Amino acid sequence: MTARDARKKLIAVTLDENSIGRGGPEQEHERAIAIYDLIESNSFAPLGHDGGPYSLFVSLHSNKLALDVKDEGGMQIVTHILSLTPFRGVVKDYFLVCESYYAAIRTASASQIEAIDMGRRGLHDEAAHLLLERLAGKIEIDFDTARRLFTLITALHFKG
Repeated sequence: MTARDARKKLIAVTLDENSIGRGGPEQEHERAIAIYDLIESNSFAPLGHDGGPYSLFVSLHSNKLALDVKDEGGMQIVTHILSLTPFRGVVKDYFLVCESYYAAIRTASASQIEAIDMGRRGLHDEAAHLLLERLAGKIEIDFDTARRLFTLITALHFKG
């Protein structure tokens, strides 16, 4: 990894409690895990900016996701606003499959659980591709980072 590549990453992710709100213990746990996983391993760089590493402030405004990117010193780089409407269907399907998965764990065979889990992973991959599409020309991320960002998006919707 080059020094330039090492700078193309997130070192902090913060959620805006005013727009997102605090959740219950399970919801807060899911959010903390999603943020931890994202920070642990990511590739993230606003296009046209050669600095980094970056911090990301995430907020919600009128069914839109605001991604506020700053450099390591706290200087504002860019804010991107993404409509969550394109994600509505995949998030809904993802939660339905997750519910089926958790129910299946109690009663289903290993092959049934594996089939449901494959469907869950497929939806997660579909959402990651959609996120890559929506961020194209704005923020350069890899597929694994898109998957982790989608996990965070689902954690924002998690009801516990």
